[in-house]
Amino acid sequence: MVKVAFHPSFERRFRKIKDQAVKEKILKALVKIREDPETGKPMMHNRKGTRELYVAPHRLSYMYFKEDERVLIFDLYHKDEQ
Repeated sequence: MVKVAFHPSFERRFRKIKDQAVKEKILKALVKIREDPETGKPMMHNRKGTRELYVAPHRLSYMYFKEDERVLIFDLYHKDEQ
């Protein structure tokens, strides 16, 4: 398993979510990322090096540092904000 760190923007958005069911889905996705960091879709172009995992109706953006065995969770945003 890898170490997981959270960016302040992720923490801020996660706290604002009021729906407990959505929060639980996000927590399950975080466990999934921790177990297999390459599970998310690799991004291209200006977001190269990051990955995204779809957690309805949000997208979870993160970066996996293979050499350090750690994951940085960048952001959580609604899919319509893209």
